[in-house]
Formats: sequence, C-alpha cells, structure tokens
Amino acid sequence: MTLFQAIILAIVQGITEPFPVSSLGHAVLLPGILHWNVDEHSDMFLPFLTMLHVGTLVALAGVFWRDWMAILRGMLGLHGRYNQLESIRIFGLLVIATIPAVIFGGLFEHRLRAIFGAPLAVAGFLVLNGLLLLVTEWLRRQRGQADHRPISSLSPKDALVIGFWQCLALFPGLSRSGATMNGGLLRGLDHGTAARFSLLMAQPVVLAATAKEAWQMRHMTISHDVMFQCVVGAVVAGVTALICSLLMLRFFRNHDDWALKPFGIYCIAAGLLAGVLIVL
Repeated sequence: MTLFQAIILAIVQGITEPFPVSSLGHAVLLPGILHWNVDEHSDMFLPFLTMLHVGTLVALAGVFWRDWMAILRGMLGLHGRYNQLESIRIFGLLVIATIPAVIFGGLFEHRLRAIFGAPLAVAGFLVLNGLLLLVTEWLRRQRGQADHRPISSLSPKDALVIGFWQCLALFPGLSRSGATMNGGLLRGLDHGTAARFSLLMAQPVVLAATAKEAWQMRHMTISHDVMFQCVVGAVVAGVTALICSLLMLRFFRNHDDWALKPFGIYCIAAGLLAGVLIVL
C-alpha cells in the first residue's frame, strides 16, 4: 500500500464512519474498484486499520467530550440528585445498547469475515443499506414526525432494540450509524437525537474494536514505513471524522423531515455502480 492509497483510505474512513453509508463497505469496495494492490487480510493492514480507528475514536471523543463530562459529573452527583439519576440512566442506556453488538460480534465475526473477500456481496449489502434508510424514512413519514425526545426518555427496551439494529453493521456494506439511526427513528426519536445517540454508541464499540485489534498485533514487528503510514492515516481519518461528525449533527438537526433520503439514494447508486464495475 502506498502513502497516497493510505491517505485516500483514511479520508474515506473519516467521512463514512459518522455518516450512514458504511465505512467498512467502502473500505472493501474501493481498493477493488480502483484495482489497488491492497491485501486487507495481510498482517500489515491490521496496524493501519487499528490506527484509523484510533483517529476516528479521538475525533468522536473530541466532538462529544462535553456530553461525556456531563454524564460523568452527573453520575458523581456534582449537579444535584435529578441530574445524577438522569446521567446514570443515559449511561445505562448506552451500556444496554452496546451489549448486542459485543455478543454477536464475538460469536459471528470470524464466520462473517468471508464476506470481506466477496466485493459483489458487499455491493449488494450497500444497496440493502440504502433501501433500509429509505424504508425507515417512509415509515416515519407514515407515522408522522416525532416530537423532540431527549435520549434519557428512551426505555431500556428501546436501547436494546437499537443495539440489535447495530448488529447489522457486522455485514460489510450495512452502516453502523445508519442501522442505529434506523432503530432510533423507529423507536420515536427525531433525526438529531437519533444521530447523537448513534455517535455516542459508536465510541464504546470503536474502543472495543481498537483494543481487540491492538491485542491481536501485540507480537507484531512493524516497519518504520508502515508505522509512518499508520500515523498519517490516523491523523487524516481523525480530522476528517471530526469535521464530518459536526456536519452530520447539524445536517440531521436542521433537516428532520428527510435527512436519511439522500444517503439512501447514494448507497443504492453506489452499490449498483460498484456491482457493475466488479462484474465487468
């Protein structure tokens, strides 16, 4: 992998991590479509992937540090009893929403890795991702726009349902943020709150994935060239993810009536185009 390819992959990771368009799906499809000689199953790709996750994790933490500080300070009782109970509730909801992905990821990750070597299947899942976004938007319009609900108004059942939606992201091409936003919208959240809860949920999952990848590479010897690409990739992915996360929150907050539609159309078009290019 060249430095140019590493930077492009880092930019794509930073853009697609917060937006509901599947970062994993793009990471699988892009090298194949552009005919890059990038072996994503090689041991040397794991450090690069790990550092990309570190970059996006730092970016998300930078966007939501006030939220996490408010939750932690609230749990410690620094803002009164009411805020303490609400903070504990929000933290508990995030824990509940994370549990399904941890369990299903641990059980089925190795079986699903075969899909990584099947770009045509990934293109199909990307089309399915777009259809899910459009169907969710249609169902929400049929039901009528939801009143603004804070995250703390979710029930443990709501959080668990959203957590099961997140498990769809185990299939490359199905977006983690898109799946969790679908779940949030179908549980009565508006786009802005669903996006915020989705990105808060992402951080424990990304942290767990990063820790797992770091453990897997504990005995690896990494060359200076690979390490340089990893550091550059982390910085580029982090800066890109920071900008895109802020843009996403603003976009979903200001376009509550149709926010998922353009991403759904994009995923269907991109998946179909990728499929055609792969077949040809």
